[in-house]
Amino acid sequence: MEKESIYDKYEAVIGLEVHAQLMTESKMYCSDSTEFGLAPNTNVSPISLGHPGTLPTFNTRAMEFGVKIGLACGCSIRHENQFARKNYFYADLPKGYQITQDKTPICTGGHIMIKDDAGNPKKVGLTRIHMEEDSGKSNHDMDPFKTLIDLNRAGVPLLEIVSEPDLRTPQEAYNYLTEVRQLVRYLEICDGNMEEGSMRCDANVSVRLKGSKEFGQRTETKNLNSIRNVFRAISYEIKRQIDAIEAGETITQQTMNFDAVSGKTSVMRSKEMAHDYRYFPEPDLQAVYIEQGYIEDVRNMLPKLPAELIQKYTQELSLSTYDAELITEDKAIALYYEEIIKHTKNYKSAANWLMGSIKSYLNENAIIINQFPIKPEKIAGLIDLIDSGKINNSIGAQKVFPTMLSNPEQTAEEIAKTNNWIQDSDSSSIEGYIAAAISKYPEKVVAYKDGNKNLLGLFMGEVMKLSQGKADPKLTSQLLKTELEK
Repeated sequence: MEKESIYDKYEAVIGLEVHAQLMTESKMYCSDSTEFGLAPNTNVSPISLGHPGTLPTFNTRAMEFGVKIGLACGCSIRHENQFARKNYFYADLPKGYQITQDKTPICTGGHIMIKDDAGNPKKVGLTRIHMEEDSGKSNHDMDPFKTLIDLNRAGVPLLEIVSEPDLRTPQEAYNYLTEVRQLVRYLEICDGNMEEGSMRCDANVSVRLKGSKEFGQRTETKNLNSIRNVFRAISYEIKRQIDAIEAGETITQQTMNFDAVSGKTSVMRSKEMAHDYRYFPEPDLQAVYIEQGYIEDVRNMLPKLPAELIQKYTQELSLSTYDAELITEDKAIALYYEEIIKHTKNYKSAANWLMGSIKSYLNENAIIINQFPIKPEKIAGLIDLIDSGKINNSIGAQKVFPTMLSNPEQTAEEIAKTNNWIQDSDSSSIEGYIAAAISKYPEKVVAYKDGNKNLLGLFMGEVMKLSQGKADPKLTSQLLKTELEK
């Protein structure tokens, strides 16, 4: 309890730097392929290897992606974009410098909406988004004595998305990263796969006494490769800093490494300051100018984003916020839902089928929605078949839907008719089933008339069995009550 009170005295101040590897076919400043998973050091050329006399050429697709995310986040888009050399030595950075943007980031300002720990909306400001190139990859695990270098990634286009220090808890950081990953996937500028390194995160963390306006000294934990590890690293670093301060120690500005096995951070090196990088203008690249007309063209290309879809689903289609958020978690799922509701007005039923039977099938077969065999309009047809009373929900879920999976070219109605599953709404035939059910349980009829109304379910079950599930449940219930209460 005493320890808790120590930690309760402090609050964390967290800012995240997200590096999103762009889904371009070629690298940032040359034509080398960006394909992932090829043999080491095959996606290279004299330019990406930094040979003397080679000159970079700007990838305009990266600029388009930068404008896209800037517009999606409400940023200001810079018209004149200059480039700079950021000088530092890494074994996997052949040139000895990185071409990046220093004083002229393509995007400034803007924000990303998240939910805080209590589930309330919170605006997280963005400091900047800038374009740059990636370094290669050092592998320390394949040889016990040597570090192996793979330069396939060197020069791959990146957008670095830098947040304001507006986050206060590990959960908020987790929620922020989840939103960023969802956003870049919707925009189709990055696949968001942190395990493959195509989205990485550096976490800047400091602590201060609650109520204080001054920031504490921060540390930066580098290259976190999963959203869960961001949560774990920040949680540990907050506790470590509070323990150090309480023990009378001083927090120094350092770059930290996170060990996913132990769950602990450790010092990698003293944190460089901006002047340590010796930024200066890139002499081999001219400024890139972005005209307002181009920005408007990109704006017109933007897809509907999660926040817009959630608003549509909750306000126009009357879905719950829970349903809307589930549907929009994945862009492909949302697009499938959009296609279903072009063919049916039962929006809630469409959501139930998508989040229920369809998602269960995807999970059981380890496939994505793009591999699902049934077209959205066929699902809409199944929904309308149930709504029209031609089949009931149980027939639809247990018989028609499984048959559609193996016969995706057929409509739900064709399948129901072929298999004689169309619901019987003929009063006279249903009355025949009712008469048979009542005659089978005469003592239950007496009990029902004496007040045991729960027995209606017994008679309903018997009628459904006699009709092989085809009797219209609503009509059957009405006729049964009338007959039993005579």
